[in-house]
Amino acid sequence: MTFTSFGDFSRFLESAGELHRVPVEVDPCLEITEIASRAIREGKPALLFERVKGSAYPVVVNALASDRRCELALQAHPGELGEQLVRFMEDAFPPKLSTLVAHRKTAARFLHTPVRMVRNAPSQEITGEPDLDSLPVLTCWPGDGGRFITLPQVVTYDPANGKRNMGMYRMQVFDGRTTGMHWQIQKGGGFHYVQAEKLGRPLELAVAIGTDPALLLATVAPLPENIDEAMFAGFLRGKRTQFVRGKSISIAVPADAEFILEGIVRPGERRMEGPFGDHFGHYSHAAPFPVFHVSAITRRRDPVFPATVVGIPPMEDKFLGDATQLILSPLLRLLHAEVTSMWAYYEAGFHNLLVVAVDQRYGKEAMKTALGLMGMSQLSLTKCIILVSEGVDVRKFSDVMREVRQNYDPHFDFVMIPRVPLDTLDFTSARMNLGSKMILDATRKERPGPGRTAGGRPRIPPLRPLDRRIVDQNLVDDAMLIVTVRRDGMQVLKKLLKHAPLGSLPLIVTVSEDVDIRDRENTLWGIFTRFDCERDVLFAEQKLIGISPVYGGAMGIDATWKPGYPAPLAMTEEVKKRVEERWDDYWR
Repeated sequence: MTFTSFGDFSRFLESAGELHRVPVEVDPCLEITEIASRAIREGKPALLFERVKGSAYPVVVNALASDRRCELALQAHPGELGEQLVRFMEDAFPPKLSTLVAHRKTAARFLHTPVRMVRNAPSQEITGEPDLDSLPVLTCWPGDGGRFITLPQVVTYDPANGKRNMGMYRMQVFDGRTTGMHWQIQKGGGFHYVQAEKLGRPLELAVAIGTDPALLLATVAPLPENIDEAMFAGFLRGKRTQFVRGKSISIAVPADAEFILEGIVRPGERRMEGPFGDHFGHYSHAAPFPVFHVSAITRRRDPVFPATVVGIPPMEDKFLGDATQLILSPLLRLLHAEVTSMWAYYEAGFHNLLVVAVDQRYGKEAMKTALGLMGMSQLSLTKCIILVSEGVDVRKFSDVMREVRQNYDPHFDFVMIPRVPLDTLDFTSARMNLGSKMILDATRKERPGPGRTAGGRPRIPPLRPLDRRIVDQNLVDDAMLIVTVRRDGMQVLKKLLKHAPLGSLPLIVTVSEDVDIRDRENTLWGIFTRFDCERDVLFAEQKLIGISPVYGGAMGIDATWKPGYPAPLAMTEEVKKRVEERWDDYWR
């Protein structure tokens, strides 16, 4: 089955038992967030809220918040699509008739990549004056700066060459006619705006809200800059994406969306946007961003309004991110033949932890590969790369830690890259968009000397007597000691690194009390979202030889929450109590 609209997909989910209608009235301010978050934790289906306070339009959340729903959306397993694509690309050059016959199903998908222009479109059945206040826009978290459109698919065109980009950038609703446009660094829409500003003219754009799942997944996928998301959606869907000329703007807009917001972003105009509870599980700081002026809103006759919630994992973005990387990561083999597999961890907000398996053909080829990946498109925002050898399951953190325990020696295998571009949402460095990165090479090597061996389980004594600030401890996979501290994480970490019984460990990490160190998901979140490589990483032994740092012994990471960091996300007790009391009503 091929889905051409979000409504089609929603109805299919309902028929498959993967969508539940909620008949009671719900509040888009906080209540929907708490319901959606709890539903994911409990493995519930997607939700269609039929009565949303203050709006005539129903809201759908968690439409792609499970592996099964992502597979239903694509009518195939995402990993299978990725492998089909890369096998076709590997075999297609030089092109042969036998190759096309052998890969005819994949080749047929490419025939559907060109975008089709139409004259009449469902997304333009109703055209009205801009009134953002009529839309059921969510306020997700108590500390948010306001209401945010959380699933906007922003369509822009390069002012110089006309190339299209579709990206997802949160939009704070300022009033009935204006929103923020949160263009982070390394985003295609932001690059188009930079070009428009250089020319001194407004940038026309359209915002599609509610498209078919293939176009939604293509929009959030970290595609190379010059790959058209609408064309990639045609490949995923096996049917061409349709566009139509806008009503109040000169550019083409998605023809099958539920809503289209049309308008412009003026050069040089900025307004404070945020704070906002983001997928790193904290509030991102308020900052000036461009302003979107809405000139028209078009819609279907009976639209539904899709929304998503991000926060401390797991949330819906876990499944969106995992599906897109299953499709795209095999393509890296076309650029890096030595890469056998790769995985970005949703627990760490994707950008903060990437594990790459490499088939090394010469010494330190894996390190070369990591440096290359850190310069590629969205991968350039990666904060930490761990390299492992071919055959290691990059998706099993326990297997990765085994390789670190056996093969990682900081003297040879650690690289710090200070003062480079970093994800806009990363709050751990002193300046937005700038920070530091690190690479740990845990590939298997032949080295002189004894090196590390698997050995038995390290004997770690109770650490509370060492320092009264220590609350708890947990040894993870015999490689990483996690120590919960009340305060002064760096001071405690320095003491731990000097503590002789811990000398055999490769990693020691201090975390704050809000991190559950016996829950792997929460532990990875609590570590990798809360440290800056340059400022918060140190070693039991470190010195300078000339201008080169030399490291040895255990590696320490102070991943405690620090003054100046934004608060972690938490729902109010009043809302949690209200949802608890009404929980059965939602599921009638």
